[in-house]
Amino acid sequence: MSTQIPFKRITTHVLAEMKLRGEKISMLTGYDFSMARILDDAGIDVILVGDSASNVMAGYESTLPITLDMMIYHAASVVRAVSRALVVVDLPFGTYQGNSKEALASAIRIMKETGAHAVKLEGGQEICESINRILSAGIPVMGHLGLTPQSIHKFGTYVVRATDEKEAEKLMQDALILEKTGCFSIVLEKIPAKLAAKVCSSVNIPVIGIGAGREVDGQVLVLHDMLGITTEFSPRFLRRYHNLFDEIKGSVRNYISDVKNLEFPNDREQY
Repeated sequence: MSTQIPFKRITTHVLAEMKLRGEKISMLTGYDFSMARILDDAGIDVILVGDSASNVMAGYESTLPITLDMMIYHAASVVRAVSRALVVVDLPFGTYQGNSKEALASAIRIMKETGAHAVKLEGGQEICESINRILSAGIPVMGHLGLTPQSIHKFGTYVVRATDEKEAEKLMQDALILEKTGCFSIVLEKIPAKLAAKVCSSVNIPVIGIGAGREVDGQVLVLHDMLGITTEFSPRFLRRYHNLFDEIKGSVRNYISDVKNLEFPNDREQY
C-alpha cells in the first residue's frame, strides 16, 4: 500500500517520485476557472487542459477543429484557478505535426500566454523532432500513445488500439523512444491492460492510463464524462461518479416553474 504525501505543489519531479513510491497519480481534464478551482481544492494531482474541449466545451464532433488560440484561452483560465496541481496543455492538431519549428512556437505561446507547466503531444517516433525542439527550450513534454484522437481519420474508428502483435510492438518501442527523448510522462489511451502494464514496467517515467487498466501509475478521465454532464459517451473504461446532466436539468426546470408561477423571487429575495 502506497503512502500519500501532501505536496504543496505538484511538479514533474514529484510525479517521478510518486511512481517510485507506488503512489497512484490522479488526473482529470479541466477547461475553465470555476471547475479547475474545485479540482485543485479537491487535491487532484494533474489537470489536463485537453483538446477534448473541442467536444465538451465547443460542441465539435472531434478534437481536430480546436485552435491554438482556443486552447490558450482555456489553459489560461485553468491556471488562474490552480495553486497545487500540475497543469498540462494539449498542443492541438496542426500545431506540431511535421514541423518542429511550428511545434516549438506553439509550445512557447502556450507557456508564455497561459502560465501552464507542460504540454502534451500525440504520437511516437514520428514526432520526436518536435519533442526534441520543445524540450530544447526547457518546456516539459508529456507523450500520448495508443488511441490518439487527433489521428481519428487515419484510424477510422475509436476502437481499442494495439490488439495485434505488430501494433503492440510499435507502441512499446514508441514508449521507450519517448522516454529516451525526454518526455516526463506518457498517457496510454484505450489499449489492452496487459500491454499497458508491460509498458509501465519497462519505462522509468510515469504512465497515465485512460482505458488502459489499473496496472499503470495513474488514471485520467474527461471531467464532463465522469461527472455525467455528457451522457452520449459510454465506453467501458468510463465510471460516472455523478449524474449532473439530470440534476442540473431538474434545477433549471424548478427555476423556470418558480419564475412562471411568481414564486421567485419571494419577499426575502428582493430589496
